[in-house]
Amino acid sequence: MSPEPKAAHQSLRVRRSPALRGVCSVPGDKSISHRALLFGALCRGTVEIRGLGSGGDNASTAGALRALGVPIRVSGTLANVEGVGFAGLREAAAALDCGNSGTTMRMFCGLLAGRPFRSTLVGDPSLSRRPMGRVAKPLRLMGASIEGQSDPGTRDRLLPPLVIRGGKLRGIDYPLPVASAQLKSALVLAGLQADSETRIREPGLSRDHTERMLRFLGAPIRSDPEARQIVVDPTGWKGELVAAPVEVPGDLSSAAFLLVAAAVVPGSDVTVDRVGLNPTRTGIVDVLRAMSANIEVRQTGQAMGEPFGQVHVRWAGPLRATTVAGDLALRSIDEIPALAVACAMAEGQSRLSDLGELRVKESDRIACIVRELRRAGIEVTESPEGFAVIGSGGRPPKGGQVNADRDHRIAMAGAILGLLSEEETLVPSEDIATSFPSFADLLRGLGANLSLS
Repeated sequence: MSPEPKAAHQSLRVRRSPALRGVCSVPGDKSISHRALLFGALCRGTVEIRGLGSGGDNASTAGALRALGVPIRVSGTLANVEGVGFAGLREAAAALDCGNSGTTMRMFCGLLAGRPFRSTLVGDPSLSRRPMGRVAKPLRLMGASIEGQSDPGTRDRLLPPLVIRGGKLRGIDYPLPVASAQLKSALVLAGLQADSETRIREPGLSRDHTERMLRFLGAPIRSDPEARQIVVDPTGWKGELVAAPVEVPGDLSSAAFLLVAAAVVPGSDVTVDRVGLNPTRTGIVDVLRAMSANIEVRQTGQAMGEPFGQVHVRWAGPLRATTVAGDLALRSIDEIPALAVACAMAEGQSRLSDLGELRVKESDRIACIVRELRRAGIEVTESPEGFAVIGSGGRPPKGGQVNADRDHRIAMAGAILGLLSEEETLVPSEDIATSFPSFADLLRGLGANLSLS
């Protein structure tokens, strides 16, 4: 699996569109695809993965695993991973390139913390600005050596490239400073290699794909959602996962842009089929319902403990303003750029808070959202942990050039705003390929007025 080739400076030309109509499916869930590849490598035997995400981030995970000696064959959305177990991983001949993927880098920190060799993790310029101190601190407490670059603007922020010298780990009882699935997953992977129990306590319930899939593959892990604790106890465990077929549902975070488009483009009627419905990820459904969107959800199946099904959205007039905060903000954290578009077109003032983690994503997403909404003529006020939007009530936004700061979700949000604009909107298409390479083709299939130039 290798990243899609990028044509320099290509743009999506987006124009005001008629109603979007049709049934579609979205690429495999990016978060689950990362885990399917990585956990498949830790099995003993062949793991067949169906529905694998095709974006550049998942390609980075596959490439890093190959460099560690894991045979992986990918054909479209089908992958075969020849698992080698923890003990079968080998020191890479060169630095492991995580591309733009923070998930790859943070999860590999946990994976490599317990391996008896030296590893270097690097990323693109965007990833190289993302803080890694939160994952390094607990792994150091477990016994790993992790070194990186210090951020000149702070005293304690650690930046890539990271050098990890792994080895024998001890279990710890650790309260996470923030609810983060990436940080939690890194500690789970390290905990599976430790000599005693590791207990991880969360301030809020982050997405639980790691726990579900690892239990499916036979890992000694248990969760207590009410106490917000995860316990990893490798005592007596042989250190290998049980190979089994893995099926990846559609990515709800990608579907979010289509759901919002259907909710704001007059006359639209869109169904997204076979999309993941994990309750730690469905905050966007709750937010759109609170905004009076006509949205129906039907679970049709389950794979690896992950529910999936259909989400159907019909346009029902202008949306109502809403408030997003607390656990609801956490359950919709990756969908905030899409929801910002919904708020921009709603009637009244929407307030979104408790979103500080967006400051350290692929971009400073709060700053980018505020900038792009203002470019489109929407009144918005920025705060340290979020923003407030006075919606247009359906009045068309302005077009123009979207500055996505190399962030795929900001680019896609700009494209959805462009579907409502009287003027043309230009969106950097190469940024979208990180997670949703078929974004433009899928929108065109639903009737959107856009082209590539």
